[in-house]
Amino acid sequence: MGRKWNNIKEKKASKDANTSRIYAKFGREIYVAAKQGEPDPELNQALKIVVERAKTYSVPKAIIDRAIEKAKGGSEENFDELRYEGFGPNGSMVIVDALTNNVNRTASEVRAAFGKNGGNMGVSGSVSYMFDATAVFGLEGKTADEVLELLMEADVEVRDILEEDDTVIVYAEPDQFHAVQEVFQDVGITEFTVAELTMLAQSEITLPEEAQVQFEKMVDALDDLEDVQQVYHNVDLGE
Repeated sequence: MGRKWNNIKEKKASKDANTSRIYAKFGREIYVAAKQGEPDPELNQALKIVVERAKTYSVPKAIIDRAIEKAKGGSEENFDELRYEGFGPNGSMVIVDALTNNVNRTASEVRAAFGKNGGNMGVSGSVSYMFDATAVFGLEGKTADEVLELLMEADVEVRDILEEDDTVIVYAEPDQFHAVQEVFQDVGITEFTVAELTMLAQSEITLPEEAQVQFEKMVDALDDLEDVQQVYHNVDLGE
């Protein structure tokens, strides 16, 4: 899964470079999670995961608190959770997750972002079967063997543990997100380079240079849309 880690790092770096946009996306996601359940991260697992993810992107506490308070205040603003699937240049596969208060607008914008960049939208299920929902953690200060020992002692199962440079990467089932996190927190690890729930491609493809340039334009166009929260794909973007 080393190549997949490269893509996760690339995605993280890209979002870190667009702070105002990522703050707005997390604000919306936190609001939706808080509105759908208890507006308290300790009582709402979905909200807690979003808040923890937001912290890895250095989202200010004020933005997190504002979104939760908006949900507490009984705001009538509602968002639909949507998933679009499609294809990019050379048969590359893309999944787009969105939160929107205008389904027609979002569908039109996503379709246009695909179409203008050599891609096209597919039907539901046309792509997602080639991806696995996965919890991913990246942490420093431990070796892979030390992390494995910690998880085994806590009887927490994970899919894989890798070590790259100074980072240990842990891949687990989505429902193990909190269990894995708590193992680390119990030994004083509270900061992660990545703590994500993501969709990982079961296999990746490499595109010719021209096609990759076009593909990256398509992904950027999708990610720039206000209603789009996440874009997943099966293209190896390299280092």
